[in-house]
Amino acid sequence: MTNIAVIGFGAAAIGFISEAISRGHKIHVFERSKDVYSSSISGIRSDGKLFVSKDMGGDLEIPIEIQREVVNYYISKLDKADRGNIKTGVSFSKNSEYFELFYSKGFEPINSEFFHIGTDKLTNVLKKIYEEFLTSERVRFHFNVKIDNVVFQQDGTIKIQSKNFEDSFDYVVIAVGRSGHILVNRIIEEHPELVLSDNVVDIGIRYEVPNHVVKKLNEEMYEFKVRMRTKTGYMVRTFCNNPSGKVVLEKYDDFVTVNGHSNSKAETSNTNFAILCSTSFTEPFNDPVGYGSFISKLGNILAGGRKVLLQTYGDFVKCKRTKKIGRVKPTLPIGNYVLGDVNLVLPRRIALSISEFIQKLGEVVPGLAYSDNLMYAVEVKFYSNKLDNDKYENLKFIGDCSGHTRSITYATAHGKMMAQKL
Repeated sequence: MTNIAVIGFGAAAIGFISEAISRGHKIHVFERSKDVYSSSISGIRSDGKLFVSKDMGGDLEIPIEIQREVVNYYISKLDKADRGNIKTGVSFSKNSEYFELFYSKGFEPINSEFFHIGTDKLTNVLKKIYEEFLTSERVRFHFNVKIDNVVFQQDGTIKIQSKNFEDSFDYVVIAVGRSGHILVNRIIEEHPELVLSDNVVDIGIRYEVPNHVVKKLNEEMYEFKVRMRTKTGYMVRTFCNNPSGKVVLEKYDDFVTVNGHSNSKAETSNTNFAILCSTSFTEPFNDPVGYGSFISKLGNILAGGRKVLLQTYGDFVKCKRTKKIGRVKPTLPIGNYVLGDVNLVLPRRIALSISEFIQKLGEVVPGLAYSDNLMYAVEVKFYSNKLDNDKYENLKFIGDCSGHTRSITYATAHGKMMAQKL
């Protein structure tokens, strides 16, 4: 029986633990939050969308059948009454009338199956999974423990260290997500050989429009995903579409960014989605998380604290500070944003790329380029350095902190597949 430490309790950890339990291993789970009910698992807390696709979610080769196993696993944890109310569909199926419309304007439509459980329902799913893990004698949870470092021991074990805990384990799994970049960076500093690549970060905005503008689009596929190579050379994409959803803050230790979510039942008259610009750097750049954090903090500074900037699309194009909003009313509470000029935060090439992208969206769905649509800044997706899981036999990185996944489905599947290799 292997003694395993899993650091972090999110989607990747769930996949790993669910598989490792059946293989007879002893598992200790360390989570920095005080309990599962207040945990900061952003991927699960933020919306509750699950996707099955070979074209999105990460750069790993994850078979479609394993992705479906993951989706079915989460759905099985719903109350029976809720299982029949899941919103499902296909983004850009072969019969989609929108495929050619987007394609003709230079977009690449992304095909995927989607299952929207909803933030309100998936939170309870997380609690049920946790409670089921608790029934196993092989799993023990340690909350309010923030692991600061891992140290290789001469006897082949790995010691994990925090202010209030220290112990050694046969096998350590890092599953801290994007928000755990401080721990991952500390490990990388001591073991730079783990890094395969370290040059990608996605920076952009959360875009909010009236439901009626995208009603037909939302009815067909609910989650539309497109990407386009802009004139600047940057790839820009949509992400996390939330019909009748809300814009929310995503909170980190020393800054906030913007995000969005939607519950299983409609709540607002707006739809929001991210528009993200993928940037890839060359040497000597080696800190994508630091770059994204710096821009996020700049936005907070201009907003006067732990707030984000809000600007209308029309003012953004004119490089004019927004002083008054128009017909589209923000779903983010007023105390969480300040009207301003997003151009003062985003680097010029990113701003130009996003502007071109929205203009092109408006050529497919005219209302997507209304001047009073709302832009919240900044939204950042922290793709951690891509790490080499073959470098050490007993130290593994799973999920988003590994740099190889960026979705609940892929992160959970990554954890599941890693446990199968034990």
